[in-house]
Amino acid sequence: MEKIKVGIVGSAGYTGGELLRVLIYHPNVDIIFANSASNAGNKLSDVHNDLFGDTDLTFSSDFHSDIDVLFLCVGHGDARKFLDANSIDPSVKIIDLSQDYRLKSNVSYQGKNFIYGLPELNKEAIKTAQYIANPGCFATNIQLALLPLASKGLLPDQIHVNATTGSTGAGQRPSATTHFSWRNNNLSAYKSFDHQHLQEISESLNQLQDGFLPSGDGSLIERAAERINFIPQRGDFARGIFSAIYVDTDLTEEQAYELYESYYSAHPFTHVSRANIDLKQVVNTNKSIMHLEKHGNKLLILNATDNLLKGASGQAVQNMNLMFGLDERAGLGLKSVGM
Repeated sequence: MEKIKVGIVGSAGYTGGELLRVLIYHPNVDIIFANSASNAGNKLSDVHNDLFGDTDLTFSSDFHSDIDVLFLCVGHGDARKFLDANSIDPSVKIIDLSQDYRLKSNVSYQGKNFIYGLPELNKEAIKTAQYIANPGCFATNIQLALLPLASKGLLPDQIHVNATTGSTGAGQRPSATTHFSWRNNNLSAYKSFDHQHLQEISESLNQLQDGFLPSGDGSLIERAAERINFIPQRGDFARGIFSAIYVDTDLTEEQAYELYESYYSAHPFTHVSRANIDLKQVVNTNKSIMHLEKHGNKLLILNATDNLLKGASGQAVQNMNLMFGLDERAGLGLKSVGM
């Protein structure tokens, strides 16, 4: 087949950089433009230094629709503004890495709906989609840990989540809580019980277990928080998410493993390990690796993902592969840091 012509908007940030790292070596892709108005004319390697020697491509201020797929690696709120301000040919597929089109109340564009791009939930719909809303990083990790239970209607009323993310989850722009001097040898919680990703998590779980999301007059995030007790934490490492989740269940440990292994048997990046796991197994990969333990009536689910790959740019490429009829693993045979 002819190579897929790709355009990237917002290519100078963390997710844009990860997308470039993957797509430069993707066997079925030609990068037509990497848009960054503030870096126009500079080599990609001037910003993403690890690409030195891998490419001579330069950033461009240009944008046009002579492409097959457009990736939006822009800030939350900016994707919708960009699409409103620019004319996009209806034939161009769009993969948005912001949160602008993830929720069911905000999915419409040019008469078509954005499909929520979690392959382990919506693979068949992604294959025929024109527009994809790429999931959030925490949302990806937590949903993957819970989808098998939801698929059998086994989610209880209360889910307890403690999840720690690396500093790249906050984006490239420095802030008081991302500077090395603050983050190093430090740990803190933030947005406890009301993190924005609760909204997409609850909608996805409700898709499989109807009635999981409470009805009522409260906002979506308030209703989600009635069921999901989520404590996000900032870790003193650069990348990755490690979550510890527990629920009450009558399943035995063996029954839980059989359920999870069966659910993920057709999903090449999501794995269930009977040995304990650690974060370095997934950093720099598009993998999600889970481990289960039963303690009394509680099922503990541990999940590790890379927030910039499976939680963002790697998953975006996985979605692109599905949309264009490719092997979903194409360009994503990445090895973890290991040690």
